[in-house]
Amino acid sequence: MRAALALWRGPALADFVYEPFAQTEIADAFWAPRIGKNRDVTIPHNLEYCEKTGRVQNFVVAAKKADGAFQGVFGFDDSDVYKVIEGAAYSLGLSKDPQLDRQLDDVIAKIAAAQEPDGYLYTVGQIGKTAEKPICCTGMTRWVDERTSHELYNAGHLFEAAVAHFEATGKRNLLDVATKNADLLTRVFGPGKNMLVPGHEEVERNDSNEPVWKSTCVELFLIWVNCDRCK
Repeated sequence: MRAALALWRGPALADFVYEPFAQTEIADAFWAPRIGKNRDVTIPHNLEYCEKTGRVQNFVVAAKKADGAFQGVFGFDDSDVYKVIEGAAYSLGLSKDPQLDRQLDDVIAKIAAAQEPDGYLYTVGQIGKTAEKPICCTGMTRWVDERTSHELYNAGHLFEAAVAHFEATGKRNLLDVATKNADLLTRVFGPGKNMLVPGHEEVERNDSNEPVWKSTCVELFLIWVNCDRCK
């Protein structure tokens, strides 16, 4: 991650204020019940759906721990698993849940097993074949079709999930996966290297109502510069 700092052209690190969401308490009459419903109903449903639709199994197949083809018609389906982990992590940060914590660890172990030694992680490309005709976003060769492949889009959601999970639990199991992937991106992309631009922003996402430094790469970097446990 330190290598990414050389490319940074934004505000000085001293200007950043980092506030982990896990230090927040919400106990009002409007949001607290909805957060509880999200924890008790929505998150379990989403995790079950990721299992039922093959999204989690794709990581198992990519890790060569099972035979099969990529399940799904969109190459960005990996990101759905990352998004659910992120949402579940936000819930864990507000309310401890040992069963959910263990469930996330099980899914994260499958993600980590699928990651290639150099950090690459994009299950449809790793598996190399699909169970049904894809609609889009299924690049089978690394870094060739960034306009539609969603390799970097998936990476951005991985980084978001990893930051949220680490902040909520203090565990590095997903953070290490994300950092390894980010280190690969810094070796592949940048001045004098691959300059292709992704067709769907996420790894460098900047919402119009957010400060310019609030991007997935910067959030991941800030975890490392602000956390003694990470060094």
